[in-house]
Amino acid sequence: MSQSANVIYLKDYKVPAYLLEQTTLKFELYPTETLVSSSLSFVRNPECTEHNPALTLLGHEDLELVALSLNGKALAESAWQREGETMIVAGVPESFTLDVVTRILPQENTALEGLYLSDGMYCTQCEAEGFRRITFYPDRPDVMSVFTTTVEADQAQFPVLLSNGNPVASGQTENGRHWVTWEDPFPKPAYLFALVAGDLTHIEDHFTTASGRDVLLRIYAEAKDLDKLEYAMESLKRAMRWDEEVYGREYDLDIYMIVAVDFFNMGAMENKGLNVFNTSCVLAHPSTTTDAAFQRVEGVVAHEYFHNWSGNRVTCRDWFQLSLKEGFTVFRDAEFSADTNSRTVKRVEDVALLRTAQFAEDAGPMSHPIRPESFIEISNFYTLTVYEKGAEVVRMIRTLLGEAMFRKGSDLYFERHDGQAVTTDDFVKAMEDASGRDLSQFKRWYSQAGTPELTFSDHFDAASGRYTLSVAQRCPATPGQPEKLPYHMPLAVGLIGADGQEVTLDNGATTQILELTDSEQSFVFEGLAEKPVPSLLRGFSAPVKFSYPYTQAQLMFLMAHDTDGFARWDASQQLVVGIMHQLMAAREQGDALQLPEDLVTAFRAVLTDTQLDPAMVAKVLTLPSEAYLAELASCIDVDAIHEVRCFLRSALAEALEPEWLATYNAHQTVGSYSPDAESIAHRSLKNLALSYLMALETDASLTLAMQQYESSDNMTDMQAAFSLVVHSGFSEAAAQLLGDFYQRWQNESLVVNQWFAIQATDPKPGALARVKALLQHPAFDRRNPNKLRALIGNFCAQNKVNFHAADGSGYNFLAEQILLLNQQNPQVASRLLTPLTGWKKYPENRQILMKQALEQIMACKDLSKDVYEVVSKSLA
Repeated sequence: MSQSANVIYLKDYKVPAYLLEQTTLKFELYPTETLVSSSLSFVRNPECTEHNPALTLLGHEDLELVALSLNGKALAESAWQREGETMIVAGVPESFTLDVVTRILPQENTALEGLYLSDGMYCTQCEAEGFRRITFYPDRPDVMSVFTTTVEADQAQFPVLLSNGNPVASGQTENGRHWVTWEDPFPKPAYLFALVAGDLTHIEDHFTTASGRDVLLRIYAEAKDLDKLEYAMESLKRAMRWDEEVYGREYDLDIYMIVAVDFFNMGAMENKGLNVFNTSCVLAHPSTTTDAAFQRVEGVVAHEYFHNWSGNRVTCRDWFQLSLKEGFTVFRDAEFSADTNSRTVKRVEDVALLRTAQFAEDAGPMSHPIRPESFIEISNFYTLTVYEKGAEVVRMIRTLLGEAMFRKGSDLYFERHDGQAVTTDDFVKAMEDASGRDLSQFKRWYSQAGTPELTFSDHFDAASGRYTLSVAQRCPATPGQPEKLPYHMPLAVGLIGADGQEVTLDNGATTQILELTDSEQSFVFEGLAEKPVPSLLRGFSAPVKFSYPYTQAQLMFLMAHDTDGFARWDASQQLVVGIMHQLMAAREQGDALQLPEDLVTAFRAVLTDTQLDPAMVAKVLTLPSEAYLAELASCIDVDAIHEVRCFLRSALAEALEPEWLATYNAHQTVGSYSPDAESIAHRSLKNLALSYLMALETDASLTLAMQQYESSDNMTDMQAAFSLVVHSGFSEAAAQLLGDFYQRWQNESLVVNQWFAIQATDPKPGALARVKALLQHPAFDRRNPNKLRALIGNFCAQNKVNFHAADGSGYNFLAEQILLLNQQNPQVASRLLTPLTGWKKYPENRQILMKQALEQIMACKDLSKDVYEVVSKSLA
């Protein structure tokens, strides 16, 4: 099937012919069907220059039209045309009311878009184009309307009926049914519509805004999960206060609601006043939730709340502008998390994700700018590029302008565009107008794809005391963009003298922001007594790859003396990566692998420095992941990467065994569990030490892990020990814990997902057979995206040594799963495809097998748009 005719281009954007002033909806929920009645009040758009334009509505191909009338008069079939998802109604007046009745079957909606059932609860997901599965509508983000929604259902089965805005009326009807009407006074596009109906319970609280308004806060879930909602509520209140203090943004409705849903394609959705969340992003309890999951809950709750302004009150004109709301909001939630926890650790975690996954995306067949030029299926562009790289671009604007001017720019942006659907150009223009800065060259970040590469060199003139730092920038070719123009970017730089002291620079500080605008540029520092060691890209001031000819001694020097947390961590990563490359070269030559004593010295110095933040020590001493090493490689040797990393882990464990044991004992937390930054730091370092000790595979290390598993009062420590034992060579102990862990937590769906994930990522041989067996496990539900990601997604993306088995069995397995999911849930299917898309970076034998798997998928005659786009671009 060819989808090439369905490509949508940014250059083809046209304003809507009609604006929608009022949307009135009624949902009648019945066991076998749902009737949706909509009354839409249209008016001609004065910005549309087309003469007598027809009305264009969008509705999914499976949507059943029951009735259609214009100004109260039924329309004959000859008055409208329907082709694919498009309905055209010609000959409409300047202003009119269109009434539409549709019949939908939520219980059969496995795509989890539009209105569907999640374990007996009705819920919606309308971003990006789910609303067209509900009714015929101008389903585009630049058509904004005030909504009034009435939901009617059986009262016993669905006692809770929710929608956007404030509740304004309710009542009962005959036959045990009831209804609630919700009114949202703020115009919004259809993608922000939400409806939930179910047998739910909730916790509630109140928040008083800076202006003194009282806001009712409610978080809904199934009764069994009521004890897991308090942390999300506390996170919400912290986010609301932070947004007032940092951005001056108050909440605007009388009530703010969150609902936890188990079947959900995404993490969460910022629907106006009624956020629908994946359970994994809202439920949190010490006994069932790890530290990382607690932090994810806090970050996602904040993210969706911040969308109330950066996404809802000001939304995107078209889906090419998706990063307008997502990049800005990811930046905002990252800053919130940094202020709430450890700023340096948060920065390191974000950079690690960017370097590993987003850089790989930039280098792959789906590479696109943060403002794409075209797409076939918009769901494929909810990417790390749009979100994470988009956030980095906003961060660079803040760095270039400074905090005060950036705040002035955001205030102007919100004031100027409140209630509008706008573009990334509008955002940048607000920043320019507020600051007086010209950002025209900077905007290339929005239109050029790929990861820029910087090459640094330097020269020191001892006679004059002049130090010159030179940098060249280039950006590799990406699909459709063979040539790139120079970027404008901030480079945060520090200089460190031989005594370990930082040099005071021209701005009177120890870090200076240099602005790179040319392909090649030099920066001069005067008055130095000796050649310094440069500390480059502090705080990761630009999302780029960079190189400087550091020696191992210089990297160890930076690890010891650099005051910038990111730069210190990055020095450790560069040091270890360099050594791992040397070991891989030795392996290829058939030489015995040897642990460099310098690395042991560097690790020991960090490990025994009690003045350092334990969280940062854990980050510095964590070996680069196999995924990051693969991203760095021009040709990925999966087996070499895995073998060398395992060797290094075991060798460092043996060389530093006493230090690891001392560290493990020194960072035991006492008292009841708390997800605060300090406690998390101690647990992270303690469990890193345990992971090194378990690499020794001694009876003593197994005893330590088993004791931790049995005595843990929190899921962080229990899961750390559990995972280490399961992934070890202690098969009897692993089998024991697998049975015990499932027995304890079989009624906790999110914990069972971790049980699946830990088995899926077990690097020992035979992983695929184990995964296939787990597909038949009673707890595995193929309809649930969380289960699919936990088992299939983790095996294919994280268990590289087994997924990339030489016989291609992993590739065939993924192709089979994609074809099964292609019609059931196209969104999830296309996202699970990612491990096959980088096939050109592997050796020829694996390339052939990966390409065959892609061709097997491509041969399917009924591919969804989602899957077709990814596969066709991968094979191009």
